[in-house]
Amino acid sequence: MPDSTEKATLRLQVYLAHCGLASRRACEVYISEGRVSVNGEIVTSPGTKVSLEDTVCVDGKPLHLEKRKRYILLNKPAGYVCSSSDEKGRASALDLLAGRFSERLYNVGRLDMYSSGLIIFTNDGDFAAKISHPSSCIEKEYIVEALGGIPQVLVDRFKRGIRIDGVFYRCKDAELLSPKKLRVVLEEGKNREIRRVFAFFEITIRRLSRIRIGTIENTLEEGKFRELRPEEISDLLSLSNRGGGHGCSY
Repeated sequence: MPDSTEKATLRLQVYLAHCGLASRRACEVYISEGRVSVNGEIVTSPGTKVSLEDTVCVDGKPLHLEKRKRYILLNKPAGYVCSSSDEKGRASALDLLAGRFSERLYNVGRLDMYSSGLIIFTNDGDFAAKISHPSSCIEKEYIVEALGGIPQVLVDRFKRGIRIDGVFYRCKDAELLSPKKLRVVLEEGKNREIRRVFAFFEITIRRLSRIRIGTIENTLEEGKFRELRPEEISDLLSLSNRGGGHGCSY
């Protein structure tokens, strides 16, 4: 957290991230949508500077700089969306943390509603931006169970790279554990990547679960959570720095 002098000269999106609203990139979206006001005036420029004396609101609700950083690891069950609110009224993964933390938390990356497994929640915008950026190259490992057999050609094509509807998908590694079960390792991880590859081969997924993020493996029961240890946070940041902003090498 910057000292009071630094806080007085923070750009608006950085200030919002330090308040635990979301990552800096997501905060820029809040600003561009006209949802942020400073001293009662709507501001749409993310470069706007704010000070401790300013009143900053999102959707009319005032925000305050948070003093404590939180890093929470959750084993999300299927059936929960990864968003702070849902227009369809579906259960949110944040509901599983409700009442346990006073800070405003948000998810780092996503798992779709029908997938389960590890996901991180934080109020540290800088951490979220580094970990979730495509160039961070942090490995995420998944177990995919299909209703029918998984053909070897799917594994080979996924490892070699495949273009579907103009989008190129390639995993870092994939291994058949049984005729209906596949282990997949992604680094960049595009939206619904595994599901789209399986759909391309007309294979129905019965269960999809993320079992590892970087060096952190899943030891939690579904629906349970814990705070990340300092060394785990450090490891994730080190792995993200390894990417160096140049993208993944495979």
